[in-house]
Amino acid sequence: MSKPRNLVVAQSGGPSPVINNTVRGVIEAARDLGAIGTVYGARHGIEGVLKEELLDLSCQTADEVSLLRYTPAAGSIGTCRYKLKAGQDEDFERCIEVLKAHDVGYFIYIGGNDSMDTANKIALLARERGLDLVGIGGPKTIDNDVGDSEFKLIDHTPGYGSTAKYWMHAVQNANEENAGSCPADPVLVMQAMGRRIGFIPAAARLADPHREMPLQIYLAESPCSLEQLADNVNEQLRRDGRCIVVLSEGFDVGDVGEVKDSFGHVQFSSSQITVAQIVVNYLNQVGLSAKGAARCNVPGTDQRGSMAYASTVDLDEAYCAGQKAVELAAAGETGNMATILRNDGPVYSVRYDKVPLSEVANSERHFPKAWIAESGCDVTDDFIRYAKPLIGQGMVSLPMIDGRQRMTRFEKIYAEQKLGDYVPQADRG
Repeated sequence: MSKPRNLVVAQSGGPSPVINNTVRGVIEAARDLGAIGTVYGARHGIEGVLKEELLDLSCQTADEVSLLRYTPAAGSIGTCRYKLKAGQDEDFERCIEVLKAHDVGYFIYIGGNDSMDTANKIALLARERGLDLVGIGGPKTIDNDVGDSEFKLIDHTPGYGSTAKYWMHAVQNANEENAGSCPADPVLVMQAMGRRIGFIPAAARLADPHREMPLQIYLAESPCSLEQLADNVNEQLRRDGRCIVVLSEGFDVGDVGEVKDSFGHVQFSSSQITVAQIVVNYLNQVGLSAKGAARCNVPGTDQRGSMAYASTVDLDEAYCAGQKAVELAAAGETGNMATILRNDGPVYSVRYDKVPLSEVANSERHFPKAWIAESGCDVTDDFIRYAKPLIGQGMVSLPMIDGRQRMTRFEKIYAEQKLGDYVPQADRG
């Protein structure tokens, strides 16, 4: 009987509150299956493959693995924003050499559209080079922009439900602050992540499904100018004496000193000035129809790393997505991504299936225009019906020691390096 081939799991792009639970699903499913050898975690995504930094996950204790459920972001094995681009032939060849040297038969890449494209390219190149490698994608992104606008490839991505829950609570708390301080600070502007798609700021409506708050929501897709936004805010002030504005970091306010990552994506949190500050400056410049001033609140990476606000539904689905990825790998279903599809019926439930990586990599989801209210500063009830089941009903209970959260801390046990040192092509001076 032949020796079981090994598996490498890696992560790419911005992390999520539940991404470690997908890794946990991979580790435990591979262990229980028995047909897969050692599970390695590539340290900092594809960079870990290139540098031959493969953390042995199979030798970690069961307790540390189980704590991945409660460990946010990507600290367990790391992530990266390194993209394998056309023309970087040395990088692609190096990936194959490393995988071959460590008898890797399965490669699972957790990430968004770009990651699915990378997983597909590596699997195809491996076959060309005579390496029997199964390449599988694991879905991840808090933006919920993986897949298609008809929700046929995937209904939603792991990570989105938890970030939506974060914003639901953030707006609830902001409403209490705004109601209490409105004589001096009648307008609070809050900036949400979401470069080009509005699923995250739209989640603010979950805090107020019956529209009782003086809440306005502006997506990256909202058909609204700064002038119209100011008019909307002042009209709200005349009615209610206060206003909460939640807007996407991708809302069009002109130049914000864009900083882009290696994927070509704008990193608004690294830009010279925030969208929220531009809006606040504009509102205070043109004047408010109530005394006082506008203020802003710009959450950063805590939107994707606050485990206290994680959705229990999201955690469970992220785990099952990892399990499904291993099932597809073991079955030899190369070139596919594990996917989550919503079942029909009044009670929320999902099923886990597969979708070709090539379809996901070449797709682009848009926030449905029908879900943007006619006013341009709200979302419809159809969005609420879509998003509400994803946030769950309760709060996650975190393991604590001496008042501090207990998180996974893996032993730094790496596979023995068998190849020479390597500097990724894009990092060479």
